[in-house]
Amino acid sequence: MRFGLVLREAANGLRRNITMVISVVLVTFISLTFVGTAALMQLQIAQMKGFWYDRAQVAVYLCTSMSTAAGCTDGEATEEQKAAVEAQLKSDTLKPFIDEFYFEDHEQAYENFQKQFEGTPSADYVTPDVLPEAFWVNLIDPSQSDVIVESLAGMPGVEQVVDQRKYLDPIFDALNAASYTAIAIAAIMLVAAALLIATTIRLSAFSRRRELGIMRLVGASNRFIQTPFVLEGVFAGLVGSLLAGGAVVAIVIFFVQGYLAKNLSLTFVDTSDALLVVPLLLVVGVLLAAVSAGIAIRRYLRV
Repeated sequence: MRFGLVLREAANGLRRNITMVISVVLVTFISLTFVGTAALMQLQIAQMKGFWYDRAQVAVYLCTSMSTAAGCTDGEATEEQKAAVEAQLKSDTLKPFIDEFYFEDHEQAYENFQKQFEGTPSADYVTPDVLPEAFWVNLIDPSQSDVIVESLAGMPGVEQVVDQRKYLDPIFDALNAASYTAIAIAAIMLVAAALLIATTIRLSAFSRRRELGIMRLVGASNRFIQTPFVLEGVFAGLVGSLLAGGAVVAIVIFFVQGYLAKNLSLTFVDTSDALLVVPLLLVVGVLLAAVSAGIAIRRYLRV
């Protein structure tokens, strides 16, 4: 196969259908940008889960004078009840699951509450005695929090045992929903890109039908005829993929790291994560274009 001739034919096809090629590039760029964004969101969710789940604690709230739970019939937790809870936390049963724990009294709870809600009306009306004392437990494996909850819930002097991870799950569910939405939009856009590539290749072949007829008469193989059209699609897909990769990296540099990371005390994906996504976009874009163009030109030549 004469590659120089094939490349010239592909270049001629690109020039003749420049408008459609630009359309393919733009659709591929937009669809793959959604794909890259969805991939980054999944990486971000994985990072946040690892960061926050490892730091999620189990809070053992003790009874106050206003508690109505079943274990609070005697009012505020007594010193004996606090000692019993602490002994249970130190027991051989729970010790293998606990990394460390500490006790927070009324004054410490009030101080933390004031820091958290400073400047709000709640901070002016809450007094130390209404805030429960608590044992805060850090687990070796946060996924085994049920063991702590089942062991301590219902003990005398214990109002409730709360696994902080249950507050994180709705946040991650919402982030996952947003990521899946981006994936769905990307899938629709990829289908549109594939159809547009196929249409472009068929139009390009139709505009050169006389040339194709002559090539067949002189004995050119189907592979020789098809290759320039496939290269046209691959070129458009590659350009769109490169633009999408650049957009994903720019989003991470200027928005995620340049804005979010500076204004929020959280861990975010960085440029190295974005660069991991770029090869995926290139592979998807090139394969999508090659397969769509190959199928379109083969079907056209059979007609």
